[in-house]
Amino acid sequence: MTKFVFVTGGVVSSLGKGIAAASLAALLESRGLKVTMLKLDPYINVDPGTMSPFQHGEVFVTEDGAETDLDLGHYERFISSKMRKANNFTTGQIYESVLRKERKGEYLGKTVQVIPHITNEIQDFIARGAEQSWSGQTDVAIVEIGGTVGDIESLPFLEAVRQMSLRMGRNSAAFIHLTLVPFIASAGELKTKPTQHSVQKLREIGIIPHALLCRADRPIPDEERAKISLFSNVPLDAVISVWDSDSIYKIPSMLHKQGLDNLICEVLAINPPQADLSVWDKLVYGLEHPKHQVRVAMVGKYVDLTESYKSLSEALIHAGIHTESRVMVDYIDSEALEQNGTDVLKPFDAILVPGGFGKRGTEGKMLAIQYAREHNVPYLGICLGMQLAVIEFARHKAGLTHANSTEFDPQTEHPVVALITEWIDREGRAEVRDEQSDLGGTMRKGAQRCPVKAETLASSIYGLEVNERHRHRYEVNNLYVPKLEQAGMLISARTPTEDLPEIMEIPGHPWFIGVQFHPEFTSTPRDGHPLFTSYIRAALTSQHQRKGA
Repeated sequence: MTKFVFVTGGVVSSLGKGIAAASLAALLESRGLKVTMLKLDPYINVDPGTMSPFQHGEVFVTEDGAETDLDLGHYERFISSKMRKANNFTTGQIYESVLRKERKGEYLGKTVQVIPHITNEIQDFIARGAEQSWSGQTDVAIVEIGGTVGDIESLPFLEAVRQMSLRMGRNSAAFIHLTLVPFIASAGELKTKPTQHSVQKLREIGIIPHALLCRADRPIPDEERAKISLFSNVPLDAVISVWDSDSIYKIPSMLHKQGLDNLICEVLAINPPQADLSVWDKLVYGLEHPKHQVRVAMVGKYVDLTESYKSLSEALIHAGIHTESRVMVDYIDSEALEQNGTDVLKPFDAILVPGGFGKRGTEGKMLAIQYAREHNVPYLGICLGMQLAVIEFARHKAGLTHANSTEFDPQTEHPVVALITEWIDREGRAEVRDEQSDLGGTMRKGAQRCPVKAETLASSIYGLEVNERHRHRYEVNNLYVPKLEQAGMLISARTPTEDLPEIMEIPGHPWFIGVQFHPEFTSTPRDGHPLFTSYIRAALTSQHQRKGA
């Protein structure tokens, strides 16, 4: 039977519950256990797919096409299990499910209430998520509850997991609470009172934590840990210090050295082999001992919030590890390029335009793409970055001066990128979409296998098949592909069913690729990703050539 670890947060949000939960999962997996993870989000949105990146950060896409919280990206980077739709659910999904049942009469005319109907539904969703792991039956499911203790919206989730742990019985569930221990500069000391109050609030709900993860900007001295232990009624060895680190991949070792995995195994009454952290030690060594350094210009419009590109930033770090390089990423505001020109791009070894939506900043992105193409700078365009590369090429190489996407100009003379109204989804079902369709239901999402043309740059990276995850509405218009290829562009991968362009490249350029999918979602620190590794190698080559010149 699957055992559960519930991770809650207190004092403030954004303390790193997802990283802490994923690090514990990595420790348990290193001990030979099958682990899966779930994220419970207390907002009423059905999913984060239509939420602003400025407010919510990146939307992570699972293999089965779910738009989920960015923490699921951390989960996949830290453990081998793949996440799926059942691994992330929101208050909106819970209420939607309950109301649907009520309308069907499944509650037999009873008054529908938060307790028991909402809390029971939450427990059902948790059980289903734990059972539906890609790897089959799991030994431990780690469940991260979003928000902070004391928030009204997270109370039904906390009540549900309290009931669930009671029903399952002893040694079936463990609770971990992550809190803030702030350093007050004027007093010159760490303050434990916020943690005391947060644990008190949790105990009022009926949950007694088995371990406290105390976040601080420095290691917490034993004296403060003892104070937290005394006033929170948590054993001293279960008060774990989690200080700021220059890499999230150091956190598993930090928690292991303080015995967190042993403590959780004792609470759950399991006795797996000792942890083998050699993989993580090797990764950290690679991070700290690079032989090279490259500079990448990431040109986008969400440059003020790097969480918008979290998976992409991590994928570049992974590529650095696997090329013995420190990848320095500078976020370049595409609107600033429109105003000030492209001189700012001269020092960089490579240019990258990530995915995105909307017209704002697109002309600046195309200026960066044109610069990369004309100056032989390695270029990687992801999703929108591929579409804009096609538009830029159409305008300046194929003679289609007014080429554009119908997303930006519905009346464009040359719609080289357009909304495809009919297509086949990953289950083989016909999908129809138009400009008036709901935003959350008009995208090609999830993994899709596509053949790759032999003897291309794409095939040297992927082989003869690519299987990556998608999240987009607009596609390269096949009507213009012959003219684009006549001008020198190569479509090196197409979808097998609709024949839609998946990868474009420019033969003769040192390294110029645009991909319609999101390869960053499948990059891990252990294995890296062939596309990003190839990209950084090209950046190193470009750097050496420029220095030689």
